[in-house]
Amino acid sequence: MTRVPRPPRSTQRATSARQPESISARENHWLKRFRTALTGPSSTSEIAIGIEGARLVEEALRSNIKVEAVLVSESGRKHLGRIIPRIGRETRLLATSDALFQNLAATETTQGVAAIVRPRRADLEELLGGTVAAKSGVRASANTLIVVLAGVQDPGNVGTIIRAAEAFGATGVVACHAGGIGTAHAFSPKVVRASAGAVFRLPVVEGISASQLQTQLCAAGVRMFASTSLPNHSEAVTSWQADMSGAIALFIGNEGAGLPAEVLRATDVVVRIPLAMARGLENESVESLNAASAAAILLYEAASQREDLASNSTNKLTSASPTSRRPAEFE
Repeated sequence: MTRVPRPPRSTQRATSARQPESISARENHWLKRFRTALTGPSSTSEIAIGIEGARLVEEALRSNIKVEAVLVSESGRKHLGRIIPRIGRETRLLATSDALFQNLAATETTQGVAAIVRPRRADLEELLGGTVAAKSGVRASANTLIVVLAGVQDPGNVGTIIRAAEAFGATGVVACHAGGIGTAHAFSPKVVRASAGAVFRLPVVEGISASQLQTQLCAAGVRMFASTSLPNHSEAVTSWQADMSGAIALFIGNEGAGLPAEVLRATDVVVRIPLAMARGLENESVESLNAASAAAILLYEAASQREDLASNSTNKLTSASPTSRRPAEFE
């Protein structure tokens, strides 16, 4: 007689220790909550949001945020072995049919896993990471590296920038409105998906204007860098010519209009990313990068300079200085 091998004890305990509560009624209040949450928050003040997808739910459970409930469909139960060990006692675990889940899902091809979460809301003091003085207020830490999204409207760009900001060691992101143009809500479903869960871990500040933010950054001793795609900007320097050490904020503007003139005037340094002209095809050359690509390049440059400074301060040899890495044709 052939014996069927038993699953590993750890997996068996994880899946058998807790089973989801079954929901079969379309009008169940939890299904209504999930349906509302997965459509996206109506404003930046919304506390709870809905997320969908096994990987994204796992990222939320790994992060230090509150997860109110997890919902799986019949076909989504196959993901429970990975999810249940991370679910705390305070989180409701629910299950419903494939048909009812599809009725509330925000994506066409669903994995049958969703959650309602309460992302952590940050304030500017947390991003600055400095000390509070009685007279001058918060003074930013020398490690402060903030990415400011001023009118970045595409959710994919916002999410990708937040992901890059976490990858390159930024202390946080500020999503603000500038020149009458707002930035896509950092906790909307498309932004959350594009960030691959980074928005749950990296402090994000919303609901502030660019002018208010610049006043506070200046008072905190943060140098402000404005990105521009204009090659003939008279005061612009290349990203590697700019000194990005110390407490800094990188301003990324609207995809089409860029940063408003008043925001540019209030910054300390204007930075451009020079592009290579297509050889012999000047009229067909790339005119600019999208907001997410530009932000990633500037973040890499800032991280690179800071790493070089840290290496030099500990008397370590570096293979090349920041300037020696730059191709001459880009000057």
